[in-house]
Amino acid sequence: MKEYIEFIAKSLVDNPSAVTVDVTTQDEKVYHIHLKVSPEDVGKVIGKQGKIISAIRVLATSVAGREGKRAILEIAD
Repeated sequence: MKEYIEFIAKSLVDNPSAVTVDVTTQDEKVYHIHLKVSPEDVGKVIGKQGKIISAIRVLATSVAGREGKRAILEIAD
């Protein structure tokens, strides 16, 4: 899961070395994914009207769904 989200985020931003992804599990049924990018690249990850981050969330949810889990994706400040 971590590598998947990291690959997507790094392909969107201008500064891929600043991308970090932390995945934690809560009660074995939920993935909490914290995505951190440089401040200049936050807009690129969110996209117009949040369409890109919504698409990333859908992909993360579908990957987690294969394992019978949920996914919550947040962009860290």
